[in-house]
Amino acid sequence: MMAGAFWNASMIFKFMKAEFEKLAASGKIEGRHIEPLTHLAEAGYCTHKSWGFGRIKTVDTVFARFTIDFPGKAGHAMDLTFAAESLKPVPKDHILARKTTDLNAVRHLAAHHLDLIKLVLNSFGGKATVDQIQGVLVPDVIADDWKKWWETAKREMKKDGHFIVPTKKTEPVVLQTTETSLQARLLAEFRTAKGLKARILVVGEIIKGVSDLKDKVATANEVIASLNPDIAAHQRNQPAVALEAIFARDELRAAAGIPAAAEDITDAQVWSQDGIRFGPLLELIPSAKHNRALESFKQTNPERWVEVVRNAINFVSAKLAREIANLIVENGKLAELKETLAKHINQHTASSEMLLWFGRERNEDFVDILGPEVFRAMLTAMERDQFNEKRSNRLRDFILEDQALIVELTATADIEVVKDLTRALQFSPVFDDMDKRSLLARLVKAHPAVQSLITGEQTKQEAGLLVSWTSLERRRLEYQEIVQKKIPANSKEIAIARSYGDLRENHEYKAAKETQKILMRQKADLEAALLRARGQDFANANTDVIGPGTIVHATDLMSKESEVFTILGAWDSDPDHGVISYLTPIAMAMLNHQVGDEVEYELHGKKRLHRIEKIEAWKTEAAPVAA
Repeated sequence: MMAGAFWNASMIFKFMKAEFEKLAASGKIEGRHIEPLTHLAEAGYCTHKSWGFGRIKTVDTVFARFTIDFPGKAGHAMDLTFAAESLKPVPKDHILARKTTDLNAVRHLAAHHLDLIKLVLNSFGGKATVDQIQGVLVPDVIADDWKKWWETAKREMKKDGHFIVPTKKTEPVVLQTTETSLQARLLAEFRTAKGLKARILVVGEIIKGVSDLKDKVATANEVIASLNPDIAAHQRNQPAVALEAIFARDELRAAAGIPAAAEDITDAQVWSQDGIRFGPLLELIPSAKHNRALESFKQTNPERWVEVVRNAINFVSAKLAREIANLIVENGKLAELKETLAKHINQHTASSEMLLWFGRERNEDFVDILGPEVFRAMLTAMERDQFNEKRSNRLRDFILEDQALIVELTATADIEVVKDLTRALQFSPVFDDMDKRSLLARLVKAHPAVQSLITGEQTKQEAGLLVSWTSLERRRLEYQEIVQKKIPANSKEIAIARSYGDLRENHEYKAAKETQKILMRQKADLEAALLRARGQDFANANTDVIGPGTIVHATDLMSKESEVFTILGAWDSDPDHGVISYLTPIAMAMLNHQVGDEVEYELHGKKRLHRIEKIEAWKTEAAPVAA
């Protein structure tokens, strides 16, 4: 660029214009390109619609081209004709140029919020949207916590009087030359706002800046006087909007120190209208006001609020369901809430949104409700939504994303219940094949006994076990103890330990989780064993050969001593009384042998040799059976 320290902008402009005129005269560029090229050369910076911001490094009048540094395209050569038609000049005081020439100075300017905002707005012709402002400042100028910086900047702009800060993010922030007081600007916005919803937004801004108003009482009185007729007009046909306006009006009264007027329409009057449907009305109120609306209904309906609110939980969004549940629990009505939840879950009338909240919650307050029926209710809700052509997949996506959900919900379930649930999942139309396989894999991992139900194959390990009815009952009681008492107690321990915070250093939580692993492994082992068990009374056993249910009289041929073995089921063992399982090495060696046979086997590393002297049938009273 041909510009020394003694050249001013006017001289540069004239010089470059003369140079481009020469190029036009020689036919290297067209005459219509002289003006735009001169402005580009004078500015020294430009923008391209695809390559973004660029810095013009040199002007080559011999080869008729610019050399420009674009992001990722340093030293890019561009034909002057193409440059004139595709580039726009960017002045040296533009935020993009300032960032390029002295980024540190711009970063220091960030400490003075208004100065930096003015620089940005002037760069965009006096107005820019929040997205435009954020786009040029983050992350080059403001690397940390943009939201905090912007909130501070907004507060300062509203106080300054030279800025119009819109309530909608999509509308531009405007820099104006004349100063307007905050009070005058807010009142002007309120007066010109179209519709009660728009006015409520402005009232929110007035409340935020009430301490900076010159006359907050006069401002509040004007706003309230205007709001009251609107509230009356919306009270019956749009009660949600009327309630929101009442909340805003009353909050403004309190902020300005103005007492309520006797003629004001109250929130109690709106709630008491005929035909009010609590849940749908609440959904029409912005989520930021849900807690305010719930508290309002509670205060104005002290006798019936619990019943109305808990009945609405099945007809609102998951977020609102959580807020409703919190209100009920905080007011000591957990039992009533659990009654409602259990009813909807057990009757399969629970909505997918309520179940989405409940599945996410899963805290110790609801441990006695959380079980396989919750997952079955989820399947029913999703199938119902599918039938009714509801488009939301939120519950389905949550089930797939939460790896622990199906495991935790079936942790206390009997294996037969898990089998039923597995079949229901297999035939459910709400999951595609890939997702269904993923969920079934989680079930198999937690409950190996359902593997054959899914694959249709029987493994060697699943061969039947012969057991006595007494030992089978003992195992079933042991399984019930784990499922119905130990696992639920452990779940409560985990939930309580989780509430202590920081799971990385939470030793109670780690210990409870380790116990959970042990219990789940014991449960899985028992399920697999019970699945294989075949109960028998071992009556009328065949005494021609040795088998389960026989008493064997034998002689140890090495010691010449007589021994008696009672061979019973897989879980029957009482060595003190000579009772052994048919799966022990001694019994396995003797099985199917007859009287007079010699049986050789190894026990504890030593070879043993017995001769079978007598085989008789076992009777229940012949010997005790222990596990």
